[in-house]
Amino acid sequence: MTTTLVYSHAACLEHRPGPSHPESPERLNAVLRALRSPEFSSLEWRDAPMGTLDQVQLIHDRGFVDEVADIAPQHGYMPLDAGDTVMSPGSWEAVMRCVGAACAGVDAVMNVQARNVFCATRPCGHHAEPARAMGFCIFNQAAIAAAYAYEVHKLERVAVVDFDVHHGNGTQAAFFDRPGLFYASSHQSPFYPGTGAPSETGVNHNIVNVALPPWL
Repeated sequence: MTTTLVYSHAACLEHRPGPSHPESPERLNAVLRALRSPEFSSLEWRDAPMGTLDQVQLIHDRGFVDEVADIAPQHGYMPLDAGDTVMSPGSWEAVMRCVGAACAGVDAVMNVQARNVFCATRPCGHHAEPARAMGFCIFNQAAIAAAYAYEVHKLERVAVVDFDVHHGNGTQAAFFDRPGLFYASSHQSPFYPGTGAPSETGVNHNIVNVALPPWL
């Protein structure tokens, strides 16, 4: 059994929300350069497959998914919110590769092909709520992976642990009323997106937020 599988795909470099946008392909390129260094030579690499609409809909509303698919541009840019979440012609395949990698990673671990999986993909996901994109995020692949493990592999409980300066409001929103899915986040507060107070505990105390002051 492989210790660590890495799922990635060149299509994830083709999500290009604009020349001055901070969510640039270079973020993923930096990760890939590090993972291809000699110290990580034992990693096994696999191409991220395309995700399916059924997988996406484990978290996201059908109407929202259809809207994103319909407006994905063939040329130029398409904003999905007030301006920081933008699709380019390569964005649809990129985000569906993110979903496919996340679910394939769950399958690989559950089928004892690997002890753990790293998904070197983009765009990011944890701000995407069930019915809206935001914060650079189109679909929430980490939440989808957790729901996939719960629904398809019939796990009793699945946790997402999120370390980020920003709170993952999308993951929290998706899990809030689903007691079998647990979300824990440490994040700076007050800060974008304004959610993540310790009092936000979910339907069965399945949400735990650790709000940290700046510069701690």
